[in-house]
Amino acid sequence: MRIAEQRQRAEIVATAHALDAAGLMPNKSGNVSARVPGGLAITPAGTPYADLTPEQIVELPLVAAIEPSGSRPSSEWRMHAAIYRARPDAAAIVHTHSPRATALACAGLGIPPFHYMIALAGGEVRCAPYATFGSPELAAAAVAGLEERRATLLANHGVVAIGPSLRAAQAVALEIENLAGQYLALRAAGLEPRLLDAQELARVIEKFTDYGRLGAGGARGP
Repeated sequence: MRIAEQRQRAEIVATAHALDAAGLMPNKSGNVSARVPGGLAITPAGTPYADLTPEQIVELPLVAAIEPSGSRPSSEWRMHAAIYRARPDAAAIVHTHSPRATALACAGLGIPPFHYMIALAGGEVRCAPYATFGSPELAAAAVAGLEERRATLLANHGVVAIGPSLRAAQAVALEIENLAGQYLALRAAGLEPRLLDAQELARVIEKFTDYGRLGAGGARGP
């Protein structure tokens, strides 16, 4: 195994460990992948993230029609492959079942642009229609939900976040969970959030680019 491949696999495992520890991928739920030449490398099916090792990461071609023999990839490999095919800008994908964002998804709700940090996702976070997990229909719904965005909610399911690196995709997923908690708190209090208009949102996105936040996917914004 090449050194670069070893490092990438180790980074996928580290990302899965971090999201699991943060409570965003409970009970073996969710998955993490990264683009590789001609394909993707993704976490396997049915493995507790605390026990995950780089050797268990599964590589697939982007045009895979069937699951490979040997180690089974995550059941959502079709969704990851479809996103990589549709989004050349995506180098990594994080799919979580983070509690607060998933609660919104189970109500069929997205996240409106009520806080400037939603710029990390590229704007309002949509809720894509429900489809059975692991299905081509779910893959198509996720691709549509991510159009011009870096995150989408999946109805009755969870969250998908993409980025130019695993660190960036992880940062988006963490911020979506944070925003979901704030939005739920507003709704629970019976309050209507004041939304940013399109002009201000575009201004914030441009400032984030200058700060390097959108590319690096670093910590919470200024």
